[in-house]
Parts: sequence; structure tokens; C-alpha cells
Amino acid sequence: MLMLAIASDYFDGKAARKFNTASARGQLFDHTTDFLFVTGGLFGAVYAGLIYPWLPILIVLAFSQYVVDSYFLYRQKQLRMSFLGRWNGVFYFLPLIIIALSRLGPMVSISPILDTLLFVVVLALTLSTLASMLDRTIAPMRVR
Repeated sequence: MLMLAIASDYFDGKAARKFNTASARGQLFDHTTDFLFVTGGLFGAVYAGLIYPWLPILIVLAFSQYVVDSYFLYRQKQLRMSFLGRWNGVFYFLPLIIIALSRLGPMVSISPILDTLLFVVVLALTLSTLASMLDRTIAPMRVR
């Protein structure tokens, strides 16, 4: 299911651009569904005791900041992406992939390695999310 979600997310954007049906509302819908999927999965991982709650909490705050500053601070009619925020959005799926892999039969034997990898990835994403939020906070000061 995770791979299906990632594949559909990838190909729906390509199809929208190819058939010239991409829109600001479609972008908001796509980013919102990604956000709900990832945070839902990560809060599930918190509930299962697999990760600390900091990353999903920060993703909620970062996504809220993204929407609010795009539409209200910059008064744009579409989301205003940043380089770091975009790549964070892509890599937020990685902890879910690692968790899913660690549950597959052949991978159980290396689950301690995957647990360590999960910890490192979640820590790196937590730090990069904080950096992205800080960048978004000071960006208006740089423009003026």
C-alpha cells in the first residue's frame, strides 16, 4: 500500500503536467493528501513506540506554516514552495518505507540495522524540518 501511495503521488503530478490539467487547487489537494498520509503514518509509528513524536508534530507545524505564509503572508493564489521544504516532503515518506521494510520476512534478520537507520533518518528529518521552518520564517525579512 505504501508503494502504491508513493507511485500514485509521483505519477498523478506527471499526468497533470502532461495533460495540462495542473492547477493551484490540485497542488494544494496533492500536498494535503501527502501531508495527511505521512503524518498519519508517523503518528501511528509514535503510537507503536517506533519513533518519538517530534517529527510528526513538526511536520504539522511546517505544513501549517507553508499554507499560511503562501496564501496569507505572500498573498499568492498557490502554494509557495521552498527548496528544503520540497525535499523534506519527498523524504518524509522514508521513515514509513524503513518501517515497512523492517516488517518484511527477509528483512527481519537486519531489523536492528533498520531500527538504527530509522532513528538517523527521523533525526535528520527533524533537523531539516526545523531548518526549513526557520528559513520560511526569515525569508520575508530577506525579501524586504
